[in-house]
Amino acid sequence: MREYSTPLATEIPTTGNLTDDVVTNARQHPDAVLFSRHDGETWHEVEAADFLAQVSAVAKGLVASGLEPGDRVALISRTRYEWTLLDYAIWFAGCVTVPLYETSSADQIAWILRDSGARAAVAETSDHVARVEAGRDELTDLRELWCLDDGAVAELRRLGERVTDDELEDRRTTATPLDLATLIYTSGTTGRPKGCMLTHGNFMFELGVATEELHELFEEGAATLLFLPLAHVFARIIQIGAVKRRVRLGHTADIPRLVDRMGEFQPTFVLAVPRVFEKVFNTASQRATADGRGPLFDRAARAAMDWSRSLERGRPSLRVRAEHAVFSRLVYPQLRLALGGRCRHAISGGAPLGERLGHFYRGIGLTVLEGYGLTETTAALTVNLPDAVKVGTVGRPLPGTSVRVAEDGELLFRGGQVFPGYWNDEDATRATLERDGWFHTGDVGEVDEEGFVRITGRKKEILVTAGGKNVSPAVLEDRVRAHALVSQCLVVGDGQPFIAALVTLDAEAVEAWAQAHAPGHAVADLVDHPDLRAEVQAAIDDANQAVSKAESIRKFAILAHDWTEEGGQLTPSLKLRRSVVTRESRAEIAALYRA
Repeated sequence: MREYSTPLATEIPTTGNLTDDVVTNARQHPDAVLFSRHDGETWHEVEAADFLAQVSAVAKGLVASGLEPGDRVALISRTRYEWTLLDYAIWFAGCVTVPLYETSSADQIAWILRDSGARAAVAETSDHVARVEAGRDELTDLRELWCLDDGAVAELRRLGERVTDDELEDRRTTATPLDLATLIYTSGTTGRPKGCMLTHGNFMFELGVATEELHELFEEGAATLLFLPLAHVFARIIQIGAVKRRVRLGHTADIPRLVDRMGEFQPTFVLAVPRVFEKVFNTASQRATADGRGPLFDRAARAAMDWSRSLERGRPSLRVRAEHAVFSRLVYPQLRLALGGRCRHAISGGAPLGERLGHFYRGIGLTVLEGYGLTETTAALTVNLPDAVKVGTVGRPLPGTSVRVAEDGELLFRGGQVFPGYWNDEDATRATLERDGWFHTGDVGEVDEEGFVRITGRKKEILVTAGGKNVSPAVLEDRVRAHALVSQCLVVGDGQPFIAALVTLDAEAVEAWAQAHAPGHAVADLVDHPDLRAEVQAAIDDANQAVSKAESIRKFAILAHDWTEEGGQLTPSLKLRRSVVTRESRAEIAALYRA
C-alpha cells in the first residue's frame, strides 16, 4: 500500500470563523477593492469597508427575522454578487448556508429544503420562488422566503434597522472552527443527493494551505471572474479565498457573452471545468477552419504541445523553440485574448483535463493547474503548482494532507479539509469515512515516487468485460471528447465481449462542419453520414492509442441528440449520470452487441 504525505508548514487558526476575513479586511485595508460588480451595463467597484457594511446590514435583517444560530438558510441563484453578499450575511447571523443549483427542479428543491430543515430561503427569480412554493406544504420548517429580483436585499436591510451592532457581533462570533458553515448537497450521479457537512474549520484549513501554495495566483493585483455555479464547492472555495486574500472578484452568469465579460474584467486567473477548456479549444479550431486558417491553427497547436512536452523531458530542441517562438507572436496572443488578455493561470477541476489540453494550454502561455478534490473534502486535496506541474496528473497533496492507495487501487485521503460526515446519514458516513480520518474517495488512481497523483477512473465505474479485462472508461471518454465534433462519450462493455461507445455531437461544431460537407442537413440527419462517421472514427482511433487492444473501443454509435443537464443526463457540474444514460440508451447499447 503506497502512502504519501506533505508536511503542514502553515499555521491554521484554532479560533474564529470565516467572517473574520471580512472584518479584518475592512479594518486593515478599508479602501481595498474586493469586488467588481456588474449592473448589466458596466462594472462598479466595492471596497472592503463597503462590503462589511453591506454584509452587516443584510445579516441584521436575518437576525430580526427570527433566525437562530445554527439555522439553515437556503440560497438558490445564478452566480452574481448578491450570492457572495448573502453567503457572508448568513454566516454573520450565525447561520448555515444551504446552496442549491439554480437549475434544480421543484422536486430536488423540496428534497433539499426538507432534508436540511431549512428555516429560510432566498431565491433569485419568481420562477425559483415558484419552484420552492411547489413543495411548500411539505416544508414544515420553512418560515421565510425572500426573492432577490423582488428586492430581498433592501427588504432585509430595512428589517434589520433595529438590530444593534453589538447584537450582530455576538451572533457573528458565535461559530467556532468546529461549527457547521454550509451543507452542500452533492449533485448525485445516482440516487438522492446527500448533504455534505463542511465546517468553518474545514474551509480555514483548506484556504490556509491552498492560498499559500498558490501564492502566485493570489498575489497583489490579482483578479478572477467567477462564472461557474457557486452552489458547487469548486467556485465557492475561490470565492472565500478571494475574500481572504483580497483578490478582486467578479461574477457573471452571462455565458453567451463570457468572452466579452472576460475582456472587460481582465482576470489574472480563472477556474473552469475541463469541458470549458475543451470548448475554448474547439471553438478556436472551428473559427480558424472557417477563416481558411485551419492548417495554421493545427500547426500552432502541435507546436504548443511539442514545446510543453519537451519541457518535461529537458530543454526543447532548436526546431521546437523556433516554431514556438513564431506562433508565440502570430497565434497564441489571440488565443489568450479569449480570457481577457491578462490571464496566465487557470485552475481545472471536476473531471480529468487530459494531457492533450494540458500541454496545449501550457504551450500557448496559460498554465492550467489541474487539481483534485470532492465536495466531501472542501474542494482541493491535491493540485499542480506553478513551479511544480506534471501534466496528466492532479498534482501533489496539499500541505497537511496524506494520500494512500488501497489494495484495490482506491484513493484514500486524510487532512483537515475532510468533512465530518453526511447530514442525517450515519450509514453513508461510516461507509466512506474511517474512524482514524481516512476518507474513501471512490476514485481509482496511483501515486508516483514524487508524490504526484494520477486519477485513472471511478471504482464503481470500472467495466469488466466477458473476458475478465478491467477497463477504466474515463481514459477513453476523455480522449474521444477532445475531438471538435464530439460533445459527450459513454464507454460501455460491462459483461460484454468487447468495449463499445455511445457518442453525441456538439451542435455548433457540427453545424459549421455541415456547411462544408453536407449543406442543408440537420444534426439529426448526419449521424450516419460516412464523412462524419470517419471523423468520429478518428477520435476513437486516437483514444484507442492510450489503451491496450483488449481495452480498445471496437464499435460505436452516434446519437442524434446530446446529453444535457436539463435532460437529466448531466449533473450541474457537467458530470455524466452514467446510470441515467445507460437506462435511456438501452436499445442503442443492445444494438452494438447484436451479432
